[in-house]
Formats: sequence, structure tokens, C-alpha cells
Amino acid sequence: MSRGRGLYLHVPFCKSKCAYCDFPSYAGCEEEMPRVAGRMCAELFDWGKKLKDTVIETMYIGGGTPSLLPPALMGRLLAAARAAFPFAPDAEVSCEMNPGTVTPAFLEACVRGGVNRVSLGAQCAQDRLLRQIGRIHTFRDVRASVSLLRGAGLTNFNLDMMLGLPGQTMEDVRETLDAFLALSPAHISCYALIVEENTLLEKKVRSGEWLLPDEDTERDMYELARETLAQNGYRQYEISNFAREGFLCRHNRDCWLRHEYIGAGAAACGFVGNRRWRNPAAIPDYLRGEPPEITVLSEEDARFEAVMLGLRLTDGLPEAAFRASFGVGFREAFGEKLDAPLRDGRLTLDGGVLRLTRRGMDVMNSVLVELL
Repeated sequence: MSRGRGLYLHVPFCKSKCAYCDFPSYAGCEEEMPRVAGRMCAELFDWGKKLKDTVIETMYIGGGTPSLLPPALMGRLLAAARAAFPFAPDAEVSCEMNPGTVTPAFLEACVRGGVNRVSLGAQCAQDRLLRQIGRIHTFRDVRASVSLLRGAGLTNFNLDMMLGLPGQTMEDVRETLDAFLALSPAHISCYALIVEENTLLEKKVRSGEWLLPDEDTERDMYELARETLAQNGYRQYEISNFAREGFLCRHNRDCWLRHEYIGAGAAACGFVGNRRWRNPAAIPDYLRGEPPEITVLSEEDARFEAVMLGLRLTDGLPEAAFRASFGVGFREAFGEKLDAPLRDGRLTLDGGVLRLTRRGMDVMNSVLVELL
């Protein structure tokens, strides 16, 4: 019997490192692209042999900057995925791209290989902010990339937006929302900036050279985004994600629902059964075939993970689905740990669905700490 799974391909190459980025991505390593692509193809075929019952329902190509790949290599990866696994007729195939790197030839290779959804790293509409955080594009490049996407027939696209950037104001956020909406994307993601260790951003913030908006201002930015997007027909289906009807990202939704997926590429993660794994992040280690880091989840870990991920969705987590997976309900799994967040209005358990309230979304980490 076939089993629907997702597939994640990690392309670890970037033109330059952004100030906030701690993802496994590497600049100046373009000469390794053919070897990495070859290793990824071999990895896909290996997984195809191991998991012969798999039908791919969603595939997500992330990075890094996948749109830096030469079109021939992109075509090779897409062809290898389809040779290794059968794909569902309606499979969602997403690819991340960065403005300024999108070309007609790359898009042609994508469309030929079955890509039908794009996530574009636009981030904001102000060129001064884009320069400051190390983006290689201007907002004019965003408009040009969207025009190329539409010309290639790729009308299902997401625009990434960042909130809480150094020097970003409420007016900047309003201007960005207006500029994004003028491009009429099917989906918009709004991410709050996180200061990660060992990044240029952390160094600049710690030294006082860059000042971030305070917590209240950042929350106001998020509320402005939520309200504006709702007024323009974008439904919030996850803490950071908004989509027009019928255009939510199925791959990411499936990850939040703990559906299984296979990861291929340097630093790629995967999840099958009770095991999560992560491939070596360094390109030389990956090319040498170093083994992945594997985590075997206990029953207790899996229950907590299901709630941690499921609560990100605005529809919440149905108790029936939780019971079907683990044989127990929420009370049996978490007991009195549920009492405080239910009592103070951070959580609701209504109609058999556990979900965060509006306030709970702002303080989700506090809820998870108590459930631990």
C-alpha cells in the first residue's frame, strides 16, 4: 500500500550571507554545485529504494538560494526526484528563489521539472533596509522577478516579509504591505526577526550599532500585518503565514501536522516513523557521505512535538487526530499542565480542538514551557 510523504531538497549555496542568517548556506562555493547535485541525486535514488511505498505529495526545494543553480543542474535534480519516486497527480512542488537571481532559463527548467509554486525572498520594500541586512536585491528586482514568474506561468507564489528589522518603522511596514499587495501574491509570510548567535546581526546589535524596534512596536507591526492582510482576502492559517483561499503551502502545513517527509542534501532534515534526522551541514562532510545525525523520538517526545507543531496552526489540533496517533487524549497526555494556560486564556479546548488564542499566539513559548 502506498504512503503519501513529502520531500525536502536543501540547496546550500548563496551569493552572499545575509546579516541575520544562521541557515546552512555557503557563499563562494559554486564550483561544488555539480558534485553536490550529483550526491543529492544518488541520495534520492537510495531513499527511493528504501521507501518503495512512498508517493510524493509535496516537494519543497529550499536553501540557501536554489535559484543560483544553473538551469541544467536544477533540471537534473527535479528529474532525479521524479525518477526516484512516483509523484501524486496534484503534487505541490515549491521552490525558494531570491530576487536578482531569477532568470527565464532557470524558470523554464523549473516548469519543465514540475515546479508549480515559488517562495520569493522579498523581505521588505525599502532598499535602505535591504542593503543593511545584506540582501543582494532591490525592490525593483522583486517586481522584475514577479514579472518573470508570471511570464513563466508561475502565478502561485509567496512573498516573504520580515518584521522588526533594525531601523524599520511602522510606516515602513505599511509601505511594504502596500507594495506586496500591489503584486497580488497568492501567499504572504510574515516573519519576526530573530537575532541568532554568531551572525553579523548579533554583532551589530550587541555593539549598539544597530537598534531593533522594541517588543511593543514589533507586536504592533505584526498586528498591522494581520489586519491589513485579512482586509485584503488573506486568511491567516499559521502564526506567520497568510494565504488566499486555496493557496496555503501544503508542504509546510504537512510538516506542522507531523506528516512524514524525506530530506536530501547537505543539512537537509527528514522525518519517518519515530526518527528525525539531519544530514551533515558542511559540504565536504556531505560529499564524503558522513552519516546523518539521528534522533529517535520517545512516545512522550512525539506527543509534545505534535502539540508544539499543531498549535502553530490557527485551526488548532483536533483531539481525535491526537488520539488516533497516540491512543490518549490531551488530558491523559498532559494532565494538570493544561490548567494554567486554559484558565488564563492562552489556550482553548473547544469542540474537541486545542488551539492558541490570539493572546496565546503572542506568548506561545510560555505555553510550551508549561506543557513540557
